[in-house]
Amino acid sequence: MPASLSGSGTSCTRSWWGWGYADAHPDDAACVALGALLPGTLARPLPVPRVADLSVGRPGVTPPAALAHLVTSDPGVRAAHAMGKAYRDIIRALRGRPGRIPDLVARPTDDREVADLLDWAGGRGVAVIPFGGGSSVVGGVEYRGDAQRAVLSLDLTSMDRVLEVDTVSRSARIQSGALGPVLEAQLRPHGLTLRHFPQSFEFSTLGGWLATRAGGHYATGRTHIDDFVQSLSVVTPAGTGTSWRLPASGAGPSPDRLFLGSEGALGIITEAWMRLQERPRHKASASVAFADFQQGLEAVRAIARSDLSPANCRLLDPGEALLSGTSHDGSAVLVLGFESAASPVDGRLASAVDLALAHGGHGGSRGRGDGGGRGGHDGTPAADGDARADTAVSAWRAAFLRMPYLRDGLARMGAVVETFETAATWDRVPALIDAVRTEVGSAATKATGHPATVNCRLTHVYPDGAAPYFTVAVAGRPGDEVRIWDDIKAAASEVLHRYRATITHHHAVGRDHRPGYDLQRPAPFALALRAAKDALDPQGILNPGVLID
Repeated sequence: MPASLSGSGTSCTRSWWGWGYADAHPDDAACVALGALLPGTLARPLPVPRVADLSVGRPGVTPPAALAHLVTSDPGVRAAHAMGKAYRDIIRALRGRPGRIPDLVARPTDDREVADLLDWAGGRGVAVIPFGGGSSVVGGVEYRGDAQRAVLSLDLTSMDRVLEVDTVSRSARIQSGALGPVLEAQLRPHGLTLRHFPQSFEFSTLGGWLATRAGGHYATGRTHIDDFVQSLSVVTPAGTGTSWRLPASGAGPSPDRLFLGSEGALGIITEAWMRLQERPRHKASASVAFADFQQGLEAVRAIARSDLSPANCRLLDPGEALLSGTSHDGSAVLVLGFESAASPVDGRLASAVDLALAHGGHGGSRGRGDGGGRGGHDGTPAADGDARADTAVSAWRAAFLRMPYLRDGLARMGAVVETFETAATWDRVPALIDAVRTEVGSAATKATGHPATVNCRLTHVYPDGAAPYFTVAVAGRPGDEVRIWDDIKAAASEVLHRYRATITHHHAVGRDHRPGYDLQRPAPFALALRAAKDALDPQGILNPGVLID
């Protein structure tokens, strides 16, 4: 049966096949309304898939008696661990063709049990796929290798406790299986927060963030989970190790850097000491409109190079602004947000708005500014019902949290929806965005015969560059959606490589981005990575096919 949100105190049931909660998906009528936005979609939605309709075979391997209490072969649990939540995964489930369903799912509760499971798997040649919240959108939690090989999904969500809080150093030792809400709930009584809020916050874990070098809600400054790591504990088939807790170190290559972004291919991250911060008390937000998207890019670049450090600085192109409800007149929209635990932020917000206006922006609609309030967990300060947030900011936040559910609704209508993100230096960003719109849009139209929509927003910005995030939507052909998706992905990857833009800024490599990653990394580094894999995982059991062969 579908899994419930572990440890959160809620009875909300997770969807085994789609994003988030099962009861939060659009109903049939809403799906039809979504389909009407894309010419050529189905007349009626594909039915919601049922585990009972899948062919879930008997496990090909049996755990030893000493580990049996940690392992389940329940068909529903196994099906829920077969894939992540990329469009490719969603449409395969809707078509009744999910990926390789694991033979078993294990839920260890401590490092010793993780080590014991790896020892058993190594002795039997069982592939081990680390699994946190299962929100991967790059094929990071599924097995695509030898069909005869037994597969164990290693679910870490039973390891979800904040074990220790150091208020002097303002850090905490946290088990890697803690989902975002579970983690924050345990830090709240201490007046502290990790404040790392990816779009998948409700449905992803600390370990998943670390293993994929996830991007959070901060648009400037501490944009990635890397910036919050003080120390890691990792269990590998070759042994267990913990790095020292240090504010900084120049002692050789960082051991933590080896495992950050390793996607479970080198070891299982089981605990981490994470740098925390006080919960923000001062928040303010604003939106600025631009008649020309290029002017918006120039404004964002100026803000990124200032010392203002907004928590939120997201530029939406006209299509993205229309889709999110932040603008209906063809304008691009810049969403700004500031927050602080120590001092008012109205002045910083005003300076950022002035910079935007000086670069051709207009409107500058603002919330009331400082004071208490909860704020939005996605980085849109004070946007979760607080009257201080302006209308555009509130609309953007609501759409941001709802968008994955709408994507699944479009998938039920036979639409092909691809999202991908990248990062490039400012000198290449405008041409890169234009090339993606033109070439990827043309590839989608060629593959389907239908007009495609390509929207763009900037999610993170830096003094030397930015991270554009693209959404491609087009009506597909019944039964051929995965091949069309593959064609769109290939076209996007080619454009990114040509402009020397990264294959991923924060979604990770997984299996879907392997071709682009292989082209991006230097050859000597690939040799070193393979050597590390051989040393740490000599039987090759950990997440085979991720990062390296």
